[in-house]
Amino acid sequence: MENQISPGLKKTFLAHFIVGIIFGLVLLLVPDVMGTLSGQPLLEPIAYRGLGAAIIGFAISSWLAYRENQWTNVRIVVQMELVWTALFVIVSVYGLLTGQLPPMDWINAIIVGGFGIAFAVFYFRK
Repeated sequence: MENQISPGLKKTFLAHFIVGIIFGLVLLLVPDVMGTLSGQPLLEPIAYRGLGAAIIGFAISSWLAYRENQWTNVRIVVQMELVWTALFVIVSVYGLLTGQLPPMDWINAIIVGGFGIAFAVFYFRK
């Protein structure tokens, strides 16, 4: 059917939910772990926790979208993901190129960028 969600988009939503919950919970509950892994001193844990809360919110929206079957019910979620992932990658790459972020943050930019590309492919196919 024309308005059905493709199986690939459903898998993308599910993967995004799983990855988002893992990263979001780590940032929210134990922000010092991410600070230590990335080599950044944890000066303001509330910023990490706020980012974790936002990522969990995006993950939950992907879970809700995964449970849907109609494109019209998930279109706005995909649009939001396109904006969020594009801005995240732009800010991250800028920070990496200017030395404001440690090289380990390339991993974050690549993961988020990968989701952005996946969401873009499914959005523009519709």
